[in-house]
Amino acid sequence: METITVRNQTIGSGKPKVIVPIVQATPEGIEAAAKTIKESPVDLVEWRVDWFEAFADLERVKAVAKQLRQALEDIPLLATFRTKAEGGEQGLDSAAYEKLNRTLIQSGAIDLIDIELFSGEDIVRSLVECAHQNDVKVVASSHDFKQTPSNEDMESRLRTMRDLGADVLKLAVMPNTEDDVVRLLATTRKLANEKEMKPLVTMAMGETGKISRVAGELFGSTMTFGCVGQASAPGQIPVETLHTLLDVVHESLEEC
Repeated sequence: METITVRNQTIGSGKPKVIVPIVQATPEGIEAAAKTIKESPVDLVEWRVDWFEAFADLERVKAVAKQLRQALEDIPLLATFRTKAEGGEQGLDSAAYEKLNRTLIQSGAIDLIDIELFSGEDIVRSLVECAHQNDVKVVASSHDFKQTPSNEDMESRLRTMRDLGADVLKLAVMPNTEDDVVRLLATTRKLANEKEMKPLVTMAMGETGKISRVAGELFGSTMTFGCVGQASAPGQIPVETLHTLLDVVHESLEEC
């Protein structure tokens, strides 16, 4: 599996990097959350733009992105508009989704952009090209809040993301049984062992899937989501606890 470097973080090497989301609705709340998160043990910050009350006002979106960049200093910033179809707070039509993401990419404030695989290949390719022209890395993503797809489906989604030019490949699924978690981890491990594979971020959500959020280093998932205060997805672990668990896994692997 390849690695990528974003500011001071090398994704795909060592312990999984910890991402913490910002899900406040107002500029004041977002800035306050950034200051709190900055004092916590985080590696990257995700701004969930779909939670922002003025997400449709592109000038305000750009202003808040720049405000966050200043507040976070050298912590890498991932911008994500999660659509309602994939568990987010808001819906956007295709044209508005693409325009919003282009605005974020061209703001000069973010380091990574999340692009949903099922927004369509043409949109993904177009936004990947725009992102790379602006030195922004692309996290392609796919979310299933109802089930864990077949191994073949999960593998296909991740390979398609890679083939479309994404730099990081993210898959989140909902397990209905413990075996679903095992299947996700096995699929992750299989692809992570391929030299030309991009960094993977996989997780099984909810209580049943919590182990997937801490076992990434063993199976090949390179980042994991924790929370400082409000979580953005079911099963997220408070960041201090998450770091402790990641350290235990890392130390045990070093001893092997």
